[in-house]
Amino acid sequence: MITIIGGGLAGSEAAWQAASQGVGVRLYEMRPTRGTAVHKTDRLAELVCSNSFRGDKLDNAVGLLKEEMRRLGSLVMHAAGASRVPAGAALAVDRERFAEGVTRAVTEHPLISVTRKEVDQVPDSTERDPVIVATGPLTSEALSADLARLVGVGHLYFFDAISPIVLADSIDRNKVFRQSRWDRSLAPVPLQPGATNESGVRLQADLPACGVDDGQGDYLNCPLTREEYERFYDALIHAESATVHDFDREKFFEGCLPIEVMAHRGPDTLRFGPMKPVGLVDPRTGRQPYAAVQLRQDNLAGDHYSLVGFQTQIKWGDQARVLRLISGLEQAEFVRFGMVHRNTYVNGPTVLEETWQVRSRPTLLLAGQMSGVEGYVESAASGLLAGLNAAALAKGEPTLAPPRTTAIGALAYYVSHADPAHYEPSNITFGIMEPLSRAPKNKLARRLALSERALADLAHWIGERGLRPPDSRDRVFGGREATLEAEAFARGGEAPRAIGKG
Repeated sequence: MITIIGGGLAGSEAAWQAASQGVGVRLYEMRPTRGTAVHKTDRLAELVCSNSFRGDKLDNAVGLLKEEMRRLGSLVMHAAGASRVPAGAALAVDRERFAEGVTRAVTEHPLISVTRKEVDQVPDSTERDPVIVATGPLTSEALSADLARLVGVGHLYFFDAISPIVLADSIDRNKVFRQSRWDRSLAPVPLQPGATNESGVRLQADLPACGVDDGQGDYLNCPLTREEYERFYDALIHAESATVHDFDREKFFEGCLPIEVMAHRGPDTLRFGPMKPVGLVDPRTGRQPYAAVQLRQDNLAGDHYSLVGFQTQIKWGDQARVLRLISGLEQAEFVRFGMVHRNTYVNGPTVLEETWQVRSRPTLLLAGQMSGVEGYVESAASGLLAGLNAAALAKGEPTLAPPRTTAIGALAYYVSHADPAHYEPSNITFGIMEPLSRAPKNKLARRLALSERALADLAHWIGERGLRPPDSRDRVFGGREATLEAEAFARGGEAPRAIGKG
């Protein structure tokens, strides 16, 4: 019997996958016995933020991940297809219909029992009775404390200070310059296979998974003159802050203060904090700038950069206006705005294996945002593999890790092999997948080639291991016919055609 704690996207997907492999599942969900500040219903897999699962074409990484999940029989993907609403090339859903479909499929499965009860301690686990924790970013304080006891307090984070992220192509390279502070490299030191830290935990593979330093510096720097800084500072202290949920009304840690809080301490506070110019020389002037904002590469693909130390809870409209006053970011396109909120996730590279098993306790698995992934699709994908591997443990079979040439395998590899010193929850990108041996120069052709290889390798992996992906369609909204109708509506009345066939 597999015990799963948490009935969100990851927990529901894990339960479905495990039960579809013929293993009994006991799923615990605390709602409605205990609610949260953001959930509105007692349904499983309730979406509390956007209703979008992002792009749904094979020329983007999350679209590929979705297709891989469909071919692995994902309940979340089938429920999304059955509740799809028109959204162009993206996959967006009717929230209520989506949660209703997942809840119905899980609760009606003969091998899944759902218990509405809060769990405040990680249950004991064995190879025959593994446990999956998939409680999400708002894990209760009691369960978080118990998890910290198991994985080590230093490997569990209770607050997530998120900085804005901009598209690399929208940065004005004529105004920024590349340099590390004091010309120091922050690239991870490669470790030999099997190398461990002083606690005996393997930190990373010999080959760094999060980028390579080429000697030119690790950061893009946006230099500001005194006049530019004062204009930015004035706009910042007069910007409107967003209203936060009650669970966010905590005393901020000094290490993750919002920039507007620092700014109100005095006009020079930022110049001695995230905007300090020391150790930097603007090659255009040969001098240290008055202030500087550092941009750090945010993914392996190099198409996203985050503003270092710029966590903020300014309203998004004001945030865009204020941040575009920074030299080089006048035309910035934001992939994500900054925010500060309570979050619970582990430092994946120090805690997890590629199979989503906890290194120090292989019969315990983590999934969802708790495991250090970001996004609906990525959370569900981690639950999918955690469910398959928990079922394998229960049946006395070896656990599985898909190849890095697939999106789902690359995500698992990133979570377990990224640089632990700078680890942050991540979305799926083509940049974390193994590169092509002969990559087309055209960007679109290269992405499609990566997707083609991924789907071929996934099919081989499924066949090689004798997996039989479940068919969830007949359990979502009363059968395949309803699913086809919803998909046809989303496509403007056109009958759907299976991706990659015909």
